Amino acid sequence: MEYKTVSLADQVFERLEADILSGRYKRGETITEMQLCSELGVSRTPVREALRRLYQEHLVEDNGKATVVLGISPQDFRDMCEIRIRIEGLAVRGFIREATPEELQELREAIDFQQFYLSRSDADHLKSLDGRFHDIIYDHCGSQVLRDTLEPLHNKVQKYREASLSQQDRASLSVAEHEAIYQAIVKKDADLADRLMTEHVKNALENIIKKGMEIWD
Repeated sequence: MEYKTVSLADQVFERLEADILSGRYKRGETITEMQLCSELGVSRTPVREALRRLYQEHLVEDNGKATVVLGISPQDFRDMCEIRIRIEGLAVRGFIREATPEELQELREAIDFQQFYLSRSDADHLKSLDGRFHDIIYDHCGSQVLRDTLEPLHNKVQKYREASLSQQDRASLSVAEHEAIYQAIVKKDADLADRLMTEHVKNALENIIKKGMEIWD
């Protein structure tokens, strides 16, 4: 594992958080400091700090004997989507007010790349670019509060988003929904953009629920 200028504890936390959210560490699995030190090639101090932050994020818990992975439960996922359904439209409204032409072009390019990789059935790149589309809107919506609320929620449902976008039909619909949202943004039609964004999040939630319990494992 290679580390840059960010603190070692921060990097260990980010690595473990990503591994939990992606499902590499399964819900109910136990992990130990010694195991993590060995896997990551670091000392116990940054691992302890990272675990402390994971406890605060409710991604792991201490059952008295070991650290148990909690991850994101099906109910957590539904709750996070319900929050996004209620406030994601506010972010797109803010983007319409605040975004510069360069930031609008950045959003256009994200969709263009999505369409490119969709045509090649490249699910891995599509998953990454799905997040990019939303991150651009959060970053330039003019509200730090909305950004700080929505970005972690979007990140935490990573496993479910990726499972959904692995289906070609849902991936196609998702890209089409992004295109429709973008066109409403270009027209500065805040009401339409708000409605389309809300429907986009609802559709993603409904698709995951329809897909069934294999995603929850």
